[in-house]
Amino acid sequence: MKKFIIWFVFILIVFTGSYIYWKYYYTYSEGTRAGLLQKFSYRGNIFKTYEGEMVLSSIESKKDVALASEKFLFSVTDKDIAQKLIELEGHFVVVKYHQKHGRLWWNGDTEYFVFSVTDSK
Repeated sequence: MKKFIIWFVFILIVFTGSYIYWKYYYTYSEGTRAGLLQKFSYRGNIFKTYEGEMVLSSIESKKDVALASEKFLFSVTDKDIAQKLIELEGHFVVVKYHQKHGRLWWNGDTEYFVFSVTDSK
């Protein structure tokens, strides 16, 4: 019986550890998005995180106004990337991101984590 309990606890720990890794640390998707950096802020009550909002336009008008658009919400964990985004607020940018299956409250509000940014113009 003691051997069974030891194996059961061991399997439970391995399963729980694997699930936590898959849910919060495994990169589900990696890609790029281009759009207008509309908002970028440093917010939170206890754990402050960098959060951004981009407008992704599928149709552009002649006056640089997005006609058909959707929002892309993202988080940033690197302070250097956050500083670049603060400087580029209001510009069209291209960001590279990792998407996770879940989020931890001290890492950000979204499942999308930006790790690179460039000015698109």
